[in-house]
Amino acid sequence: MADLDQTLAVALKGYAWLPDLRRRAHGGPVRTRIMGQPAVGICGPSAARFFYADGNLERHTALPALMVRTLFGVGAVHTLDGGPHRLRKLLFTHLLLGDGIDTLAKLAGEAFDEAAEGWRGDNPVVLFDEVARIIARAVTRWVGVPVADSEVNALARDLVAMADGFATVGPRAARALAARQRQERRFSKIISTVRETEASPEPLSVVAHHTDEYGLLNPRTAAVELLNIIRPTTAVAWFVAFAAHALDRWPRHVSRLRDDDEYTRAFVHELRRFYPFAPFLGGRATRDLFFQGEPIPAGTLVLLDIYGQHHDPALWEDPYAFRPDRFLGREIGDFDLIPQGGGDPRTGHRCPGEKVTIAVLGTLVQRLARLNYYLPPQNPDIDLSRIPARPRSGIEIVVP
Repeated sequence: MADLDQTLAVALKGYAWLPDLRRRAHGGPVRTRIMGQPAVGICGPSAARFFYADGNLERHTALPALMVRTLFGVGAVHTLDGGPHRLRKLLFTHLLLGDGIDTLAKLAGEAFDEAAEGWRGDNPVVLFDEVARIIARAVTRWVGVPVADSEVNALARDLVAMADGFATVGPRAARALAARQRQERRFSKIISTVRETEASPEPLSVVAHHTDEYGLLNPRTAAVELLNIIRPTTAVAWFVAFAAHALDRWPRHVSRLRDDDEYTRAFVHELRRFYPFAPFLGGRATRDLFFQGEPIPAGTLVLLDIYGQHHDPALWEDPYAFRPDRFLGREIGDFDLIPQGGGDPRTGHRCPGEKVTIAVLGTLVQRLARLNYYLPPQNPDIDLSRIPARPRSGIEIVVP
């Protein structure tokens, strides 16, 4: 198995690929090849701690070029390591771990209420598409990017396309590349305009005037990082669609979500654990390493099995049951629930926007639970061979 390249198997099996491979190795580290390179798959809190330990792995040589060019952008913080990564990350921790989170969540809730008024009637709307537009409108208002109402739909489509095409080839990847090129050009012009203006909204101004070890970021790189605030927030639309899927399958959760903030937070955590988004993360060994007795030579790809960890019975009781209660009164370790990375978001590679995700998703989940709607006949199945996965129908709803 170690001698066989598994790239095609990843495309065919999606989220199940690495868990299946590890299962055949009885759950321990598993050797394989992907994209022609030797790799080791690992899983669990100790694996996540190893993966994020300072000095073990580097990211900039491990990220596939297509992922960089579609999802993150060339020169993005995700492609940096060491001192440059820590310096660039200060931009995100300043904006995404501060007091503005509640403001953004409030804007998202208001945008949802405004949009929901237009959904009333006999015609179904696709929740995924609608929420992508809602979040795009809210986050651009919060950041201070000037976007006319007539431009929101096109922007939301491009932001979704970037996330939807990062793990594939063909039409989805082509749409993602075109979307990124379009929006980077547009945001570069916005950055240049802000630098010529005395006063601009703080988030936008902070990004426009951020400096690294070489000085002011060039407009294209600043545009990339501005998109790396806006794009991941829009990706919350995936989890709102998953929330509707969960509430349709297990409607007993609806009443508690309407006015119970603690339960809503637990529900949000369970959504992020139970439903698929990133199947695994990759890094490259910077030196000869060992993990659980397995030698990992320098240069080897190390794949952290996120989906497998979130469905590991050793960590989560009855992991294939959707049970928000498992997060009530539970202290979540830095390396247990890792849909957006592990460790400290201020100093490591854990996404500093995780708190934004939790706040915006919680706000929209409560709005959804309070909304009077039903699902017409459709196919809401989730294909785990598709990365990123989402309900096939996007979840159509009718608001009478």
